[in-house]
Amino acid sequence: MSDTPFDAAAVRKKLMEVKAEMSRRVDRIHEHARDPLEADSAEQAAQLGNVAVVAALEAEAVEEIAEIDAALQRLEDGRYGICISCGEDIGAARLAARPASAECLDCAEEHSR
Repeated sequence: MSDTPFDAAAVRKKLMEVKAEMSRRVDRIHEHARDPLEADSAEQAAQLGNVAVVAALEAEAVEEIAEIDAALQRLEDGRYGICISCGEDIGAARLAARPASAECLDCAEEHSR
């Protein structure tokens, strides 16, 4: 188990709050997607141009929900706060900033290259 001090109940609460917000975002995107296109062709073009942006936002939210679910599972399993790549502590500051972090900053930076 990680030596990184954290309050499991507070972490769970924060993760669930962020997950709820991401779920609301996905729901709003789905509701908006059901709206019919405008009759005006210029408006239709603008609406269709927004589809890629909206799809990217949805994908980002769905990915974040999956990361949160994984963090909740690590919390349940007693592996929360331990880097999944190197096995070292993730660090309290990183977990405070991004509670769903699965990797320490060094490993996350290495994987983003």
